Amino acid sequence: MDRAFLGTGWRFPLQVSPTGAIATSSAERKIEESVFLILSTAQRERPMLPRYGCGIHDLVFAPDDPGTVAEVSASVREALVAHEPRIDVLALDVGAAPGQRNVLLIRVDYRVRANNARGNLVYPFFITEGM
Repeated sequence: MDRAFLGTGWRFPLQVSPTGAIATSSAERKIEESVFLILSTAQRERPMLPRYGCGIHDLVFAPDDPGTVAEVSASVREALVAHEPRIDVLALDVGAAPGQRNVLLIRVDYRVRANNARGNLVYPFFITEGM
C-alpha cells in the first residue's frame, strides 16, 4: 500500500543514514515523530513560529497536584489539534510515573485520519527538573 500521502521528512532526532545522507522517515513513523516534536518544543522557542509547540514547558516547577495535571492535559490536546492535522486525538491520559514524584507520563492515543491507523505515544514530562 502506498503511504506517500502521510509525508516524508528528516528523522527526529536528526540522524545520518549508513550512506552518509540525512536519514528520513515516512508514513506512521513520521507522524509519531511529529507528535513527539510538538510535545518537546516549548511555545515561543522558534522565533519564526512562536505559537508552535506545547505549553507544558511553562509548567516545569508547577506543584504536583490535580490542577497541574489538568493544565498539562489541556495544553497537550490544544497543541496536537493546532499543529498536527493528520491525526485525531482519541484519548489523552496524564498521570504520575510509579515511584517518581517529579515525572508525569503523558499517553496520547491517536488515529491517522488518512488511513484510520491507530498509534500511541508515551511522553515523559519532568515537572520539577533536578529533584
